[in-house]
Amino acid sequence: MSKKTPNAPEKDPLFHDTWKLLQKYRDVVWSLELSVQHVKKSFEIEFGTSVDEFLDSVQCAGLELAGTKIERHIRCIERSNKMLKMLESAVELLRAKHKNGEAYYWVLYYTYLSPQELKDVDEIITSLQPHIRDISSSTYYRKRRDAIEALGAVLWGYTARDTAALLEQFFPEGQS
Repeated sequence: MSKKTPNAPEKDPLFHDTWKLLQKYRDVVWSLELSVQHVKKSFEIEFGTSVDEFLDSVQCAGLELAGTKIERHIRCIERSNKMLKMLESAVELLRAKHKNGEAYYWVLYYTYLSPQELKDVDEIITSLQPHIRDISSSTYYRKRRDAIEALGAVLWGYTARDTAALLEQFFPEGQS
């Protein structure tokens, strides 16, 4: 029997996709912020107005931006922003509805979503202690894996075979 290393993603493609998405979260947020600032500055320099004022004037004038560099850049920013909103909504749904949602939220937050990446697992565990009592590194790795699996189920959906187990996690018996 092979021993799994704590940092290795599971072989399940949904886990892997969710794990990769979470790993890129901070980079995407940073890139999106830079893109928005770049567009704003470019507009101010090139047109002597803000992006919002420019877009309002274009819309009022009935001009089309289709096929222009501006339109492509705006669409790219919109796609990135939608992806971030989708992830954030899935994390909030997990936090609000899953039986372990609050603990999973904090594990995901300190591991992947906080604005500043923490130095190492010990720093993550220290940050988690107000939210999860008596957390060890093995408990952290288990909760991280479980949180990623649960988030992946929210993001990518479930098979019919998984639905019963999933419903039980979100709505345990005896809870209305």
